[in-house]
Amino acid sequence: MEPSNKPENNVNQGEETEKESGIGLFIKVGIVVLSILLIIGFGIKVLPGAITVSNTGSKRDLPIYCVDTTEKKVALSFDAAWGDEQTQSILDILDEYKIRVTFFMTGEWVSKYPEDVKEIAAAGHDLGNHSENHKQMSLLSDEQCEQEIMKVHDKVKELTGIEMNLFRAPYGDYNNTLVRTAKKCGYYTIQWDVDSLDWKDYGTKSIIDMVVNNKHLGNGSIILMHNGAKFTPEALEAVIKGLQEKGYRIVPVSQLIYDGDFTVDHEGRQIRK
Repeated sequence: MEPSNKPENNVNQGEETEKESGIGLFIKVGIVVLSILLIIGFGIKVLPGAITVSNTGSKRDLPIYCVDTTEKKVALSFDAAWGDEQTQSILDILDEYKIRVTFFMTGEWVSKYPEDVKEIAAAGHDLGNHSENHKQMSLLSDEQCEQEIMKVHDKVKELTGIEMNLFRAPYGDYNNTLVRTAKKCGYYTIQWDVDSLDWKDYGTKSIIDMVVNNKHLGNGSIILMHNGAKFTPEALEAVIKGLQEKGYRIVPVSQLIYDGDFTVDHEGRQIRK
C-alpha cells in the first residue's frame, strides 16, 4: 500500500517529516538491493503482495560456437538457402582436396535442388538443418520452432535416408526456446566463431583474410561460408590452402563436436565433461 500524503490528525508536522524520511531511506535501500541482485544474475519475479528471487530465470542455453580441443582441426560449413550457382564448383574443389564439410540447408533449398542434396550426401559431406523457411526463430513458439526444424528434417530423410542432427538457426538468431526445442528434436544447435562475410560481396581477398587471419581462428573453430552467387570458388581454394599452411585439418562439424555429456561455456565453446 502507498503511504498516505495526508498526515493523521494525531501526528504533528515534525513527526510526519521524519516518517517520510524513513520511508524514503527504506525505498532507496530496497532499490540498491534489487539492483545488486539483478547484477549478479538473479531473475526477479513480482507476485501480488510479494517479491520472490529465483536464479533459474538467468540461465541461458547457448549453441555451439566452437569446440575445446587440443587437436589442430577446424570445421568448414556452408549455409545453403538462396541459390546453387556455386554448389558444383564448391563440391569439385572439396573433392580435389579430399575435404569433407557441412552444408546447412533450408527446406525450400532442398525442394528446389534435390539432386544437389543427393550429390552432397553421396560425396560424404554432412547434411545440416537450416530450418524450413529461414525465419527469425527467436520470435516463434516452441511448437513453431519444432515445425520449422522437422519439416526439412523429414524432407531430407525421405530424399536421402539420412537423419540429420545438426541445426543452424537462420541469421544466427536463437533463444532458449529454440535451443531447447532443437535438442528435443535430436539436434545440436551450431553457430560459428569465424565468419567469412562472403555474402557481403567484399571480394575474394576479403573472404580469404576474414577466415585465414581471423582473430578467433583456433583449434576447434567453426567457419561460416555460403554457397550463393557472391561466393567465389577461388576464395575457397585459397582458404583451404591458408588453413592447411597454418597446420589445420579441415573436418565436417560432425567430426569436430563431442557426443554425449558436454557443457557450453559463456563464449559458446563446447567442452567435454
